[in-house]
Formats: sequence, C-alpha cells, structure tokens
Amino acid sequence: MTELNHLDVVALGELLIDFTENGLSEQGNPLLEANPGGAPCNVLSMLTRFGRKTAFIGKVGNDGFGNLLEKAIVEQGISAEGLVKDDEVHTTLALVLKKENGDRDFAFYRKPGADVNLNESEIDPELIRRADVFHFGTLSLTDEPAKSATIKAVAVAEEAGKIITFDPNLREPLWPTLDEAKVQIDWGMKHAHVLKISDNEITWFTGEDDYDAGVKVLQDRYPNLKLICLSMGPDGSRAYWNGLRVETPAFLQTGTIETTGAGDTFCASMIHHVLKYGLDGFDEDRLKEMLITGNAAASIVTTRKGALRVMPTVKEIEDFLASRK
Repeated sequence: MTELNHLDVVALGELLIDFTENGLSEQGNPLLEANPGGAPCNVLSMLTRFGRKTAFIGKVGNDGFGNLLEKAIVEQGISAEGLVKDDEVHTTLALVLKKENGDRDFAFYRKPGADVNLNESEIDPELIRRADVFHFGTLSLTDEPAKSATIKAVAVAEEAGKIITFDPNLREPLWPTLDEAKVQIDWGMKHAHVLKISDNEITWFTGEDDYDAGVKVLQDRYPNLKLICLSMGPDGSRAYWNGLRVETPAFLQTGTIETTGAGDTFCASMIHHVLKYGLDGFDEDRLKEMLITGNAAASIVTTRKGALRVMPTVKEIEDFLASRK
C-alpha cells in the first residue's frame, strides 16, 4: 500500500443538512441555517485537523443540498470517493431546535432520505482496506438498505484486520422502537474494538445509574472492547483501558452557543490517539492526554454554530489549553 493511497480513517454513515436556529425573523419566527452535518463526517472533519487522511462512505441526494454537502466535506479535506448520489431520493434533512432547558429537539426528514438508501453494491471494499481505522454509528442501521450496507462494510473491516471504532449516537426519533435500537447497538458493540458512549446512552443501555457499573456491564458483555470512552457533557469524560480508569473535567465557558458536534469532536480525539499510540500503547498519561484534548476541542466547538465546517485546529486547542493553565 503506497503512502498516496493510505488512509488513516474511513467512516460510514449519515451526511445531512442540520437546520439549526440562527436568530429570529422580524415576525419572531426562528430562522434556520443550513449547516452541513452528520456525526461520521463531523468526526472525520476533526480528524483532518489532526492531520489524518480520511474518507467517507455514504449517500446524499443528487440535488442542491447533496452538492453542498459534497463540496463541504471536500473543503475539509475529507475524500468523497465513497460518496454516492441518489437520483430519486432527496438529501436527508434534520431540524434542530432548542428547548427551554437548553437541550436539543431533533426532527428528521428521512423516510425516505438518501443516507438510508445506501446499497451493499455501492460499498467499495478497497476503500476500507486502505484505512487503519473503520468508524461507524447506528444511524445507518435504522433502515434498509443502509443496514445491510453497514453490515457488509464492518465485515470487510474485520476480514482486513482493521481497528473498528463505534459511537451509538442514539437519536430516539429515528428508531421504530427503542428495543430495536438496543438490538442494533448491541450488534455494533460486538464488532467494535473502541467505543465512544455518552452518559445518557450508557445509563439507558445498561440500566445502571452508576457509570462505572455501566462500563463494567459493557466490559463483561463485550470483551472485544479494548477502550471505552465516556463523555459526560459538563461533567467531563472518562476512559477505561486495560484496568485503568482516568477522568478529566470539562472546560466550561460562557461563550457556549450549542452542543452540536461536541461529542463528535471528542470522538475524533479518541480515534486520533488510538492511531497515535495503538490500542496496546496507552498508559494513564496518554489516556489523560486523549481526554483533555477531546474535552478542549469539544468546548471550543460549542462556541460555534454548526460543526463540520468549524472544527478547531490543533493550534487553537493548544492555545485554549495554555489559557486554562
């Protein structure tokens, strides 16, 4: 494999338009801005900031929004050679509105949506084989044919001996039932080596209110998970690896606008450090480095609208950390 063809990370999943609030009209109606989004490409965008070579596998509509998304990921340095365009089904849309308590309310226009119309035949196995890491989430497992395409891609990654990273990224409105969501998240965890999971997801999935107890459930059930990273929002993050448990606080700031992309930014730091040190190369200091970097990057992105196009640079992260010492 030549350096020219080598990729650090290939991710599969949703690429869509996030319509996020951006002020009010003269009539007091919310104004929505069309931001390129989708967790897998948010992760890849941050990875390119770390200097990683990345590629995306997914599907958008052959329409104005699809063209916008293709342009956006290429601008971020993400290879679009695995991006497919659908002539019949439009690009998937998500409306993200803020609740009074600050949480986000998602409304998806996705039945049909181009991202779930990705077919097995549209997966290029060679693209996956060229990468060191294959990353995926569960939103490509909600509907066929994307579900079968995801299963095929994971099988290719396994056969090629790639590191597989997984983020459940639970979006309740997209599942027919939460029981079905659990089935598919269980499937994802069985095939992953590295897991990024949020506090609300681990409590819901394991039934344990104590996060350490929840992680123990996952470690017992999925011995294939070598590294588990837990994001806890304003309470910081934890990493569990080879008997070690490391926790670092969040970087809270008054300039926070929205939390879109924060978890994806953190996830990218996790993957970057897995590539940097290898699955067997961590220790307490390296785990702490990974968490602090992820927390800082996530904190920065919460001060910006959108995610994919506004990920922080390494210098911005370094300057931010220096200012917090």
